Amino acid sequence: MKTEGRPTSPVAANMNEIKTVSGSKALEQATKLIFETGTPNRTGVDLPEPKGRASRLGSHERQGEIGLPGLSEPETMRHYVRLSQKNYAIDLGVYPLGSCTMKHNPRLNEKVARMPGFADVHPLQPISTVQGALRLMHELSHWICTLTGMPAVALTPKAGAHGELCGMMAIRARLDADGHSHKRRVLVPESAHGTNPATAVQCGFTVDEIPASDDGRVNMVALREKVKDGDDIAGIMLTNPNTCGLFERDIIEIADLIHAAGGYFYCDGANFNALVGRVRPGDLGVDAMHLNLHKTFSTPHGGGGPGSGPTVLSDALKDHAPVPYVTQTESGYDLVENKDEVSFGRMCAFHGQMGMYSRALTYMMSHGADGLKQATEDAVLNANYVQASLSDVMSPAFGGVCMHEALFDDSFLKDTGVDTLDFAKAMIDEGYHPMTMYFPLVVHGAMLIEPTESESKGELDRFIGSMRHLAERAKSGDVESFKQAPIYAPMRRLDETQAARKPVLRWTPPVETAEAAE
Repeated sequence: MKTEGRPTSPVAANMNEIKTVSGSKALEQATKLIFETGTPNRTGVDLPEPKGRASRLGSHERQGEIGLPGLSEPETMRHYVRLSQKNYAIDLGVYPLGSCTMKHNPRLNEKVARMPGFADVHPLQPISTVQGALRLMHELSHWICTLTGMPAVALTPKAGAHGELCGMMAIRARLDADGHSHKRRVLVPESAHGTNPATAVQCGFTVDEIPASDDGRVNMVALREKVKDGDDIAGIMLTNPNTCGLFERDIIEIADLIHAAGGYFYCDGANFNALVGRVRPGDLGVDAMHLNLHKTFSTPHGGGGPGSGPTVLSDALKDHAPVPYVTQTESGYDLVENKDEVSFGRMCAFHGQMGMYSRALTYMMSHGADGLKQATEDAVLNANYVQASLSDVMSPAFGGVCMHEALFDDSFLKDTGVDTLDFAKAMIDEGYHPMTMYFPLVVHGAMLIEPTESESKGELDRFIGSMRHLAERAKSGDVESFKQAPIYAPMRRLDETQAARKPVLRWTPPVETAEAAE
């Protein structure tokens, strides 16, 4: 092993690693499970037993210890801080997940979301007591419509897939209202997000897949053929920019073909962060499109929620929008709750996620029109910088420039013995969360990288340098280190299939076995 600089292999470095008595490694502190550290008779809060109060639980009163660990306040704080240091986060480094758009969340957004009147608002409060919250929702709706060039928006959908459902339900409602209930075929490109065909089926449509052309876009020859006999076509569900990170150049013709067949154009707005300030979907012929507020307008992402997926609707569909929605009157703002004859109804119990609304509007207002446009341009610039800087050692899936994300296939790893999963695991040793792997499915061994506008050139250069090193090392024949990666992570390579199918969710204390007498 070299005495200076980077070791020739992580495996070699790991073999000579010195084990410490404490289990810690310098600033990386060892930590056990909280059940192993805590004891039932220890607590950070010591309250006396209440006097003179009889239990009302009767036979349900606890008879013994419940087995929860007890820690002092300093021990609790240290436990969770140590756990946080074993996780990767956007506040720690570049998060190159493609399609998911893991961008910086400005702290100003968080401050506004915690303001009284937003953080503590209740959906059942009288309308007169939530005028500020309703005004925020009304203003957010205005700017969403302005940025998309659409006349109406439904704020209630709770996520991207929920927004898709909203758009497709509006399309179905319009078809049924016009006496076109026989139109039940929805065209879906093969590179679409998996939720697109699932949503169509959920709404009672059948899915007709459109193949991709060699350049990663919709095959227009196949599309024109499918719409020749289009009496049953309900519409199309298309992502633009698409899942390959490419702008659909024939988007206007696609919209015209679908409209001529009497269908409607649903655009998956997951990648709207590559268009804001440059293109308005309404100008492209879009009838419905959801927006992932976390992807485009920097609300928190991940963890299963809270989410928000507002759905914009064209003139043809706006009357079928779900309730509730905000209206402005002479006396203030009102919330329309009742279903009328045209609306397809209600998607959820209340009005959506106020924390997401306040964060998104703060992001829009703090950036302004010029700032949002620059964010879009920087996101596209960063993705192309990554693609251009790696194109000589990795293999871009398609030629030419990309939009907000760079897509590579695994052909640069051919005959090396290293595959996409190995490469991704080795990225962990370099201090990076892996990029999106094996998606989109139309690209073999796909590696999808989205740097977002949040990253500086210096951070991107560090990332690019690590990726170049890994690519060169894979081609040099250093297969062993890739197969054993990650070496330095708290957990080594797991059996991910078994972890998903047979997760161990409960800690069981070790059983003490008595030693036999001699």
